[in-house]
Amino acid sequence: MGAALALVSALSYGLSDVVGGIVARRVRAVHVAFLGQLGGLLALAVVAPLLTPAPPSVRDVLWGGLSGLGTGLGMAFLFRGMGRGAMSVVVPVSAVGGVALPVLVGATVLGERPAWPTWLGVALALPALWLVSGGSSRGSSDGTGPTRGSVGDGLVAGAGIAVQYLALARAGPGSGLWPVLGGRAAALLAVGVLACTLMRARPVRGTGSEGARAGRRRPVRVAAAGGAGVLAAVALAAYLAAVQSEFVTVAVVLSSLYPLVPAVVGVAALGERLTRAQTTGLAVATAAAVLIALS
Repeated sequence: MGAALALVSALSYGLSDVVGGIVARRVRAVHVAFLGQLGGLLALAVVAPLLTPAPPSVRDVLWGGLSGLGTGLGMAFLFRGMGRGAMSVVVPVSAVGGVALPVLVGATVLGERPAWPTWLGVALALPALWLVSGGSSRGSSDGTGPTRGSVGDGLVAGAGIAVQYLALARAGPGSGLWPVLGGRAAALLAVGVLACTLMRARPVRGTGSEGARAGRRRPVRVAAAGGAGVLAAVALAAYLAAVQSEFVTVAVVLSSLYPLVPAVVGVAALGERLTRAQTTGLAVATAAAVLIALS
């Protein structure tokens, strides 16, 4: 059951990325991130008291808040790296780092010992995530090669993602959705503060009839960005439920397979083409997921 919930988490995260990515073509990425966290917070504020009427413990809320700070840290550095034109470096480094660090902690600190097929699946998942996320590219989107700064952004973003997963896994089994709610509140604050200090995004320009159309579509885009945040909150809730009955190592790796969803949706619905490396990554990631889920 835990593996299935982790895969639900990956699906929700992937769909969140698809919706958020589409909106970010017309709205600043920082605004999309902020609205997404706000949407997730509002949805959880309504649902959490209904599903878990008992008040949360301070410990669970604090672990959730630390998870949210990891989310904000990861997103801020991810956006900064992409703003430097280093998407082909920052995204795969953060994706692999966000998996590798929890796996390392699970094995060395938490003493987790999954079966050997699970470890084989983990070993396959790391290069698969790199390939699917675009790590085979030789340079960044602006034609420059990977720089020390862009690699550093990717590493910090990966560390933030790892903190998100590890901290949320420490919440108690009876905590319900309260840790996720606390995390969204902390993430909303972190995204706002870090985005203002680390990023200087350019405004989305639109004049004349184009600007008028953008104004009319703004409520739709705001709603879509909020919907992406709700999907991300569902993903974290599914992950939290998964780690109650599964190794952190297993739940993190399966939840982190979400880059497969935008790749598949891009081909099936948006007419995009996968590179040979991405196709290989999809195949390897599928094999890894099967190995881990059936272990």
